[in-house]
Amino acid sequence: MEQALRRQERTEEVTSAVAPAAFLELRHVRKEFGAFTALNDINLDIRRGEFVCFLGPSGCGKTTLLRIIAGLEVQTSGEVWQGGRDISRLPPAQRDYGIVFQSYALFPNLSVADNVAYGLVNRKTPRADIRKRVTELVKLVGLPGSEGKYPAQLSGGQQQRIALARALATSPGLLLLDEPLSALDALERVRLRQEIRALQQKVGVTTIMVTHDQEEALSVADRIVVMNHGVIEQVGTPLDIYREPASPFVADFVGKVNVLPAKVARGELRFGSLSIPCDGEDREARVYLRPEDVLARPIADGDPHVFDANIEKIEFLGSYCHVRVASPALDANKLTVYLSLNYLSEQSLREGSPLKLKLLPERIKVF
Repeated sequence: MEQALRRQERTEEVTSAVAPAAFLELRHVRKEFGAFTALNDINLDIRRGEFVCFLGPSGCGKTTLLRIIAGLEVQTSGEVWQGGRDISRLPPAQRDYGIVFQSYALFPNLSVADNVAYGLVNRKTPRADIRKRVTELVKLVGLPGSEGKYPAQLSGGQQQRIALARALATSPGLLLLDEPLSALDALERVRLRQEIRALQQKVGVTTIMVTHDQEEALSVADRIVVMNHGVIEQVGTPLDIYREPASPFVADFVGKVNVLPAKVARGELRFGSLSIPCDGEDREARVYLRPEDVLARPIADGDPHVFDANIEKIEFLGSYCHVRVASPALDANKLTVYLSLNYLSEQSLREGSPLKLKLLPERIKVF
């Protein structure tokens, strides 16, 4: 027993020695607007060089939290630490960050070069250094030669690139992005989010991005902070958030999911006429099942997790389809599965066609 405890102590010592210290720390942050609590006891550590997304529906508190980090809002209580320094009550000008807003917020009467140089001019940086830095940044964001243009001469995506260059001009320790892509069209959003991620990795700046777009967060973040009603529901890697949701809200908000009523009774989880082994006391429950975790393929008979279904509706989405199915095994509940366009064509499946489906019990989440 003593040897086991000593091994545990040594492991904890090694872990604490190699674990990177947090660059940004939020401690018990609370924000009230009158009787309304916008943020309630927020605790979060962000490592240096990390790309973190605050994800959640409108009104969940993610933008308020970003503004508190920036000093644009003052928390009712709690502390904000950056690089080992308590910045909880510092004004924005004394904090070390660059920020990009949804609306770009470029000065329309200033050229691209003057917009990018704005923070450097305020710091009284020598002119030669400013010119060099502006040229470097405009090239870095993919718009070399545009220094003499004005914001009105640029597309939305180009304006956002210049806003990003301006935010990076002073080499901040922290980059804050407040829904920077929401004003762009779908194709430009996909293109620019990958450029932002590549730029962040190249520069190595610690970055926080606020978004309500789950696909955006899943595609660029090192970690995602899922928020709802002013609290953090879960913090994890994109894969953890998607595969191992910590709450029904996370399971339902991130990605598409089937929700089925179920019961746990005598060591089994039962929904419809289907059942799988399940630990715990008898109770009412809900099954959360991703559409891709229901397989449709030629399956050997006798598998207890296989059931017959009929296609009710096919929603064409390009290379794959949302297929809604009904089955006596599910009682009156419907199920949505993902099938590729090629599979539907090869199997000659259409609305009304029968097909066999297989559950993956290890992928089922129960709340």
